[in-house]
Amino acid sequence: MPPRRDPASFMWSEAVELLDRAERLHRQFFRPAPPGPRRACWTPPIDVYETEDAVTIVVALPGVGAEQLHVAVEDGVLVVAGERTLPLGCDGIIHRLEIPHGRFERRIELPAGAFRMGRHELSAGCLVLTLDKMG
Repeated sequence: MPPRRDPASFMWSEAVELLDRAERLHRQFFRPAPPGPRRACWTPPIDVYETEDAVTIVVALPGVGAEQLHVAVEDGVLVVAGERTLPLGCDGIIHRLEIPHGRFERRIELPAGAFRMGRHELSAGCLVLTLDKMG
């Protein structure tokens, strides 16, 4: 019979694992801007859904207007890029800055096949793109 684990030790190790995972995600999405002009410094999170007829991609972009977005398909990769600016500029003292700002870019490899841009809208802080399958 396998030895029983102490519940307190188990809970502690689970909590430490969750904190490690959160730190990895934080590092993934909040990187300092690399040197060079117009380089992306953060990556927005996405959800991708596929049906028989289409692929729908939801990109979390709260605070980003449609005029700040660029969407293109390049060699089977959907590219969503743009910039989120500080809403008040840099005139005040920043006490906390948890929402990423600056240039962003997300490259999403598409499944095999041909697609055409279908529905696209910016709604509730998310860019929702539907790529209709052709053929």
